[in-house]
Amino acid sequence: MSLTSPDLSKPNLALIHGWGIGQAVWQPLAEALAPYCRVHCIDLPGYGSAPPSQASFKQTAQAMLDTLPEGTILCGWSLGGLLALQATILAPQRINGLILIGASPSFTQHDNWLHAQTPTLLETFTAAVSQDPASTLQRFMALLNQGDTKARSAIRALAQALATAPLADTASLVQGLGWLRDIDLRDQLAGLTLPALLIHGENDPLMPLAAAQWLQQTLNTAQLEIIPGAAHAPFINAPERIAKLIGDYCHASAINQTTRP
Repeated sequence: MSLTSPDLSKPNLALIHGWGIGQAVWQPLAEALAPYCRVHCIDLPGYGSAPPSQASFKQTAQAMLDTLPEGTILCGWSLGGLLALQATILAPQRINGLILIGASPSFTQHDNWLHAQTPTLLETFTAAVSQDPASTLQRFMALLNQGDTKARSAIRALAQALATAPLADTASLVQGLGWLRDIDLRDQLAGLTLPALLIHGENDPLMPLAAAQWLQQTLNTAQLEIIPGAAHAPFINAPERIAKLIGDYCHASAINQTTRP
């Protein structure tokens, strides 16, 4: 975990990366957010400095919570968004805000949930990453940027982020794909009242926009911001706008926290 500001007067914000690419993916955004927040960048198990773990999805979310100050705002991208949702379900009283970027309560399709990917895609990536992780991650970066108006620069930025840290542990990559295949949090969200900020790319090929719109309807206090022309990594397509959205949300959350009885 890294901390970009020692200023204790700022709200704590945890950035939780997605599958395949570690916390380096956040570097430009974390720098832009430093004036607003104390930014904690989380390494998921098997990424960066974090050792691999056999913990379950729920245990991983709890362990992440245990490392963060009380009242932290969680910001998760993709798989990180799913973990942020799980952490909020586990301990909503410990969280002062929830930001989901390119996130969904269920990555995989079900009979009553078509705003997702087919199980076949997960099976294909699981087999590929087990044999050749590096090449598979390169394919994944191209896939997640399909439909992005700035796809070429986004792919370069993600490739640079991937190159700045050791490749994630293969078993952890496989574990993460298993979570994306199996985890479905839809039935656990109805009781959440924490105001949420949803940021989603207009052309997201992995987490369809309809999934974010479903979240907006289910989380009654959620605000949905759609980033025109962006795919699955809108914070790379429109970094200034995303930083402003997150900074304003963190500021409002800090005010709400200080005015609570």
